[in-house]
Amino acid sequence: MQISYISDYSKTILNTKNMDDSRLCPLLRDPAAYNPDTLDLIKDTEAREFWLDCFENLINKYVSYALQSDSEDSTVETRAQRFRKCYVEAIGKIRDDPLCYGILSVRLLLDLKENCLRSQKFDDLWLKQKATENDAALNKLSDRLKEIDSIDEEDNKWTELCNGLLAGNMFDWGARAISEILETNSNFGLKEALGKIQKRPWLVDGLDRWLNRLKCTPHTCSAIFVDNSGVDIVLGVLPFVRQLLLRNTNVILCANSKPALNDTTYRELTDILIRVSDICQVIKEALEDGRLIVMENGQTGPCLDLRTLDTKLCTAMRDKNVDLLIIEGMGRALHTNLTAEFKCECLKMAVVKNPWLAKRLGGDIFSVIFQYET
Repeated sequence: MQISYISDYSKTILNTKNMDDSRLCPLLRDPAAYNPDTLDLIKDTEAREFWLDCFENLINKYVSYALQSDSEDSTVETRAQRFRKCYVEAIGKIRDDPLCYGILSVRLLLDLKENCLRSQKFDDLWLKQKATENDAALNKLSDRLKEIDSIDEEDNKWTELCNGLLAGNMFDWGARAISEILETNSNFGLKEALGKIQKRPWLVDGLDRWLNRLKCTPHTCSAIFVDNSGVDIVLGVLPFVRQLLLRNTNVILCANSKPALNDTTYRELTDILIRVSDICQVIKEALEDGRLIVMENGQTGPCLDLRTLDTKLCTAMRDKNVDLLIIEGMGRALHTNLTAEFKCECLKMAVVKNPWLAKRLGGDIFSVIFQYET
């Protein structure tokens, strides 16, 4: 039954020949040439074997998360084992025939996992964890904003904001290197993450060019595709957003339509901003004036396919004249869209939280990607 479900998924989601143009990101330089995936796991056999082994080795951990997420339900054990069977069979099918789903990428493997979970009614494994982390991060937001405001020199202020956004991106329960830290160290926070990420010069370091750009005319509007809940969105992204607003740049925050890993969703981010309005006057006024809005991005997984955005978001990008695109996180800016080209300026920011991938890119674990494109 599970494999049939996944097959249906591959026909509907992975068939790109009849894409709805209304869902196509209007900022793409060449939509016809756009391919979201960075690695082609059909051609790259070394990468294919690594990622298949990687996801297969994580199955027991996801079964454990599934059991914890719905522990009071009498059917949870049965459903968790059905999820295991579903994903094991899907990976086995790929090993037998890498072309079985038409494409093969990290995005596909992540989406298959999410759909196997949803097929067994595990819709949001990290619901409680996200709420806990959001609460904790919100309690620290005021101090973080004061820390930013205490920095007088503009370049230093933006450098700290960029470092904070990158450090916030460390809080990714989908990355094994991070989940092991978070499971064993409840005191691991933004300060500790700042100490973990690569020091400059970064693996991809466009910060100086970005700082120079900030000395010029402010952008009209920025669309930001956000990633994780908790420290990432509250202490990393929102202080960055606040500074854009202070430059008179409007902001569209683009969040997942459905839960995936510990990524923040549209509904969750809407609630977060209501609470942030009690802490930050700049964000409160921007929400009231419509200069800051939250929109669904149309995505149901942890990656980003810019051919399948929510139609309202595409319309807003045009209407608000977005001239700065910001894509955050490994799933959206590294596994997908690393080589995508746009009509406008773009920032792609991520911390590489997988040692194999870091080595493949020429760096070490927790290397930084800060790619500024004009």
